[in-house]
Amino acid sequence: MALATLAEVAWADYQLNFQEPATKLAREVYDLHMMMMYICGAIFVGVFGVMFYSVFKHRKSSGRTAATFHENTTVEMVWTVIPTLILIAMVWPVTKTLIAMRDASSADITIKATGYQWKWGYDYIKGEGEGIKFMSVLSTPRDQIEGRAPKGEHYLLETDNNVVVPVGKKIRILTTAEDVIHAWFVPAFAVKQDAVPGFIRDTSFRAEREGIYRGQCAELCGKDHGFMPIVVEVVSAEKYAVWVAGQKKKLAAAAEDPQKVWTLGELKQRGETVYAQNCAACHQPTGKGLPPAFPAIDGSKIATGPKEAHLNIVLNGKTGTSMQAFDKQLSDTDIAAVITYERNAWGNHAGDMVQPADVKAARQ
Repeated sequence: MALATLAEVAWADYQLNFQEPATKLAREVYDLHMMMMYICGAIFVGVFGVMFYSVFKHRKSSGRTAATFHENTTVEMVWTVIPTLILIAMVWPVTKTLIAMRDASSADITIKATGYQWKWGYDYIKGEGEGIKFMSVLSTPRDQIEGRAPKGEHYLLETDNNVVVPVGKKIRILTTAEDVIHAWFVPAFAVKQDAVPGFIRDTSFRAEREGIYRGQCAELCGKDHGFMPIVVEVVSAEKYAVWVAGQKKKLAAAAEDPQKVWTLGELKQRGETVYAQNCAACHQPTGKGLPPAFPAIDGSKIATGPKEAHLNIVLNGKTGTSMQAFDKQLSDTDIAAVITYERNAWGNHAGDMVQPADVKAARQ
């Protein structure tokens, strides 16, 4: 009864236990967790109770003499059979739940989640919403992260673009990564799947109620591992249809003419935003970097030298360093803008610019 009471208290404040389950599987995982706690608690009480009783009751000062159980068949059977039965009782429900967790078949919607250092990219590749794609980046203000402002309610667990799914539908998540191993982890769904470069792995969930559910990357993936949140917004079928329509309109509006010639001012303005979202974590808002791991851009040979070399390193990254490739993460316009910004920001005064058409040509 005491353990049951503690379990209810712990669930009331999930900081002391698992998050409140939002799927059938998550509820089964929670129940298994509590069952194991009860079993382990009973074993603890039983074993230590017998031990303390024996130490006290059969102590030498009371005139007891040591007994021997060497080659006692009864004792050997008891301490073998009882743990075996306990293990079977634990393994059977756990195995059923694990098998159910691995079943990602017959999904209504399939979403590919790609891990980057340090953000997530999402592609809706099957089902309602097919064709939608976006990057999801931490949106907690820098003032909170750097301690200049009080922490918000969802500190480090908020993104600029949430994953949106309909309630009651089976969602299959395909995970992969572009650089190092990440992990897509949402506790309320009992979902945790590694995202491994060069491999596609899958998991699934079916949310039973609407709401916003938060998780994080659960693999130590580098400097900003703790700044890689996951936010899943579960909505009604009607709201999901409206969201899909809005996303497709947004994608259509963002489809810019690659041959458009931008002015230096336009590129710098857009590039500053792209830099803040994708580059400032390593190279710092000031462009000074964190040498030697993250070199400065301000005054660097790359940013003040030939723009072709600058374009190449942004597109393809640099092997053996933390500089990742952005060819699959950013559009031609965004890459052109951020390079132009870096070449003309802080103490850099190259005066030149990169157009989207130059990026498109470099990709080919």
